[in-house]
Amino acid sequence: MINTPRTIRFDIFRYDPQDPQDKPKMVTYEVTEAPGMTVFIALNQLRETQDPSLQFDFVCRAGICGSCAMVINGIPTLACRTLTANYANGNIKLMPLPGFELIGDLSVNTGKFMRELAERLQLWLQPDGVESNIHRIEKPMDPEEAAKLYELERCVECGVCVSACATKQMRDTFVGAVGMMKIARFELDSRDARTAEDFYHVIGNQDGVFGCMTLLGCQDACPKDLPHMQQIAYLRRKMAHTIVSC
Repeated sequence: MINTPRTIRFDIFRYDPQDPQDKPKMVTYEVTEAPGMTVFIALNQLRETQDPSLQFDFVCRAGICGSCAMVINGIPTLACRTLTANYANGNIKLMPLPGFELIGDLSVNTGKFMRELAERLQLWLQPDGVESNIHRIEKPMDPEEAAKLYELERCVECGVCVSACATKQMRDTFVGAVGMMKIARFELDSRDARTAEDFYHVIGNQDGVFGCMTLLGCQDACPKDLPHMQQIAYLRRKMAHTIVSC
C-alpha cells in the first residue's frame, strides 16, 4: 500500500511595519509534505511557489547560524531543525519571536538586540594592561579551561532563550540568559583581568542574576542545549560571595 503524502496547513503571522496601510493578520497556506521536510524547507517552498513576499530569515540551514528562529506552535525554536512530521494533526502556527524589533512577518532584528547587549555588558575580552604585541607567542591555555569556554561559545545568538524567558517579557531591561551566558564565559577566562566585583556592577542586580525567576524557559528551549541554569547559578554564587566580601 502506497501512503499518500499529507497536506500540511500553515497559519503564518503576516505584517509589514514599514507599510502604514498594513495590519497584523494570520494567513493560511497549504503544502504537500515530503519525507524529512522541515518547517524551513516548507517555508522556502511556500515563498517559491505561492507567496514571494513572505519574510523570514535563514543562512546556514543547519542549526548553526540561529537566523531562522521563530515561534512554532507556541514554542520558540529553529525552523531548520523542526520536522513537520512532529505535528500529527498537520497544523502548524508560525509567529515571530517576541522581545525583538519586527522587520516583517517572521523576521525580527536579533542582531540589533545582541549588539546593544554586547555594548551594555562589555562582552569582549579585557586583558590586563600589557601592551598588545602581535609578534608575541600566545600564552597556552589549560585544556580544561578551554573546554569550558568552548561549551559557552556554542551560543548562536538565535534569541530563542530571550523569547522563552518570562522575566524578559515582563521587564525589557533584563539581560536574559544569553547575556549571563556570555558574562560567565569571560568570568571563567583567565586572560580577562576583570574581577567578580567588576562583573557584580554589571549583573549583580534585578536586571541580572538576581532577577531570574528560574522558570527554566531558556534551558528548555535552547536549540544548542547550553547549560543556562548552571551558569546563572554559578554567577549567583559569585555575586553573592562578592556582596559578603564587601
